[in-house]
Amino acid sequence: METFKIADKEFNSRLFTGTGKFKNSQLMKEALEASESELVTVALKRVDVSDADDQILTHLNHSRINLLPNTSGVRTAKEAVFAANLAREALETNWVKLEIHPDPKYLMPDPIETLKATEELAKQGFIVLPYIHADPVLCKRLEDAGTAAVMPLGSPIGSNKGLKTIDFLDIIIEQANVPVIVDAGIGAPSDAARAMEIGADACLVNTAIAVSDNPVQMAIAFKTAIEAGRMAYEAKLASPVKHAAASSPLTAFLDEL
Repeated sequence: METFKIADKEFNSRLFTGTGKFKNSQLMKEALEASESELVTVALKRVDVSDADDQILTHLNHSRINLLPNTSGVRTAKEAVFAANLAREALETNWVKLEIHPDPKYLMPDPIETLKATEELAKQGFIVLPYIHADPVLCKRLEDAGTAAVMPLGSPIGSNKGLKTIDFLDIIIEQANVPVIVDAGIGAPSDAARAMEIGADACLVNTAIAVSDNPVQMAIAFKTAIEAGRMAYEAKLASPVKHAAASSPLTAFLDEL
């Protein structure tokens, strides 16, 4: 399976993971290790960066893991830029997952504020990975603004409904000049495999792993599904046809009867 790059970092794993909703930090650690994920997002509001023994950060102290702080909880571009700068100072990384969702019920990302924040953060030298609707026009505008990747949703965050936006993901992937990471709504390994089969560069999965009865086993299932989906994409899927076509020609066999 091919490696891929975002900005100046190269990744072997195309499964990105989150740290929310696990029953405890030890279980989170074991699941993340099983996933072999190399990019793990963490909400700045959930960690105490002044505490050397913070339960989340301590378990993420692994040479393989790159931390991706997110701005979850902010409602405007101004708040997002402020949160990103706090994260850069506290965690010593200029990478940020940009999340701006003013509606607490559906957590829909605000496209206008997201574009504003991306423009400002890119000017300040951040590697910006914005969480967005599956909007092909917005993706091109974000590219112009200097985004390092785009993270369109498959369905509402945490819903486990799968790839309800697949027609738009197809367009985004076709047009993208930056990596496309499908984020939010992925509920089953088959969803992740499908996203990879159509050419997504990576998937970010949190809830589906964290709330399963066996997060470690589910992490392995997602890892395997993403590898299978990517290999299928690289091998080129056969095109669907309208009529039946025998996989083994029968003509010669029938002629002998």
